[in-house]
Amino acid sequence: MSVKAATLIRDVPDFPTEGILFRDITPVLLDPEAFREVVDAFANEAGARKAEVIVAIESRGFIFGAPVADRLGLPFVPVRKLGKLPGPTIQAEYALEYGTNTLEMHRDAIKPGQKVLIIDDLLATGGTAGAAARLVEELGGEVVGFAFLVELEPLGGREALSGYNVLSLVKY
Repeated sequence: MSVKAATLIRDVPDFPTEGILFRDITPVLLDPEAFREVVDAFANEAGARKAEVIVAIESRGFIFGAPVADRLGLPFVPVRKLGKLPGPTIQAEYALEYGTNTLEMHRDAIKPGQKVLIIDDLLATGGTAGAAARLVEELGGEVVGFAFLVELEPLGGREALSGYNVLSLVKY
């Protein structure tokens, strides 16, 4: 666990709407030592899981996923919101509090049998992460785990990802 990162995450009450307590990770990004600790932890997880590809979820997952892929010399695959990727894609829909949203990935991003670590900044309900896993698996990849900086335990994301290895560095 990144001890420094845990001390830097700030609470922002009533953002983006009244009654929501937002966990802001930007102070972690402003501190090179804390940022490095997070990237180190995720790179260690990828190595321990023998990941061959790093997949990261738009947009804050990219902040951590790209340097992990670079550090390990692995391919980096972005998972984006619908309509943001050029070329042939596959899609996965997931539930929101009111309605649904869709993620997509390039059809040629994952080869059958590749071991994939999925990275994002925050685990809440697990809907977005679960959709990313479905994309990887639809292409024949094997999700060897997830890595998150923050986990909001009361929202049940870990349970939604049961059957997968889940690393979260800071839990609320």
